[in-house]
Amino acid sequence: MKDNPDVCQKLLEILLEIEVEKIDMNCQEQIDIDWKSKGVRLDVYVKGSGKVFDIEIQATDTKELPERARYYQGVIDVDCLGSGQLYKELKDSFIIFICVPDIFKKGLPVYTFENLCRQDTTIPLGDRTLKYFFISENCDKLLNGEQRAFMRLVSGQKGSDEFTERIAHLADEVKQNIGYKRQFMEWERQKTYLYNKGKEEGERNKAVEDARNFLADGDSPEKVARCIGLPLEEVQKLAEELVTAEA
Repeated sequence: MKDNPDVCQKLLEILLEIEVEKIDMNCQEQIDIDWKSKGVRLDVYVKGSGKVFDIEIQATDTKELPERARYYQGVIDVDCLGSGQLYKELKDSFIIFICVPDIFKKGLPVYTFENLCRQDTTIPLGDRTLKYFFISENCDKLLNGEQRAFMRLVSGQKGSDEFTERIAHLADEVKQNIGYKRQFMEWERQKTYLYNKGKEEGERNKAVEDARNFLADGDSPEKVARCIGLPLEEVQKLAEELVTAEA
């Protein structure tokens, strides 16, 4: 996107379903507050007319993405508001995470968050900040065809329209650039890690279910642990849970 700001602008318009005016963008922008505070490295940092955007690509669930979104929001606000400026001069802020896994596990293709009054959720705080989490594994549920095509591309499928085909072509060019190869390899490692993690979790869930079935049939925890390969302490706990459920 660094060399193709029109692609970034088009992507923002597709994801946010708004018109984005001319943008000033930075890729992998480093923002440091002071020597005592944690700095951030943003994947794509974009400033527009009265608006600021951050786009992050996330292949794995690090269990801290909501907190990262919160911190990025604050750091960007500090970066945008100079000394002596009024708070009203803060730009509309959009934090966008493009994720492979569903980190909220509710099956939605996109989760959008803004600050609302808890006593009356029809009242927004009006701080002009939004956080988006697009989920590629749920992308087939998207009603917007352009969003769906892009998120399918993120999940590894081929480009299916002019825009995604162009992105795929640019991605192929980047892969040939030695300067970007390390970043691409890291992305591939993250995807592999996610796949292996999911596979391990699936195998473990099956082992736990098999252990429960054997225990329900009357097999001893020692035998089940030996046959299934789970720790004896865990199988004993499963046995206790079965006894409690039957009581």
